[in-house]
Amino acid sequence: MIKRIDATEEAIELIKNLKEKHGDLMFYQAGGCCEGSQPQCFEKGGFYQRMGDVCIGTIEETEFWVDKDLFEYWQHAHFTLKVIDAFGVGGFSLETPLKKTFQIEYRIFTPEEELNLEPVKYIE
Repeated sequence: MIKRIDATEEAIELIKNLKEKHGDLMFYQAGGCCEGSQPQCFEKGGFYQRMGDVCIGTIEETEFWVDKDLFEYWQHAHFTLKVIDAFGVGGFSLETPLKKTFQIEYRIFTPEEELNLEPVKYIE
């Protein structure tokens, strides 16, 4: 099965550090308002998903949720979670005090990959 999301080593290390400090985590990526389309990292349960939102996979046992409308647009793309040295747009994400920001790089799945994608999970 082809994963819909992966992460760079630097992003994985930051997730591990955040988990040591905050416990279980979750990611949520929306498509508007103050956070733009930047992924946000919260303590697990610290953000309430909406009906229809989509979990596209996990990184270090941390679920990565995407706004249902954003998923509709990006459902044919692979997400790579990375981290940069910068102050994020919204400032609500747990990495913000460390002067780090999670970002996503996208690439379109090949036709062959599309045939073997990991299933997603929806909020119903």
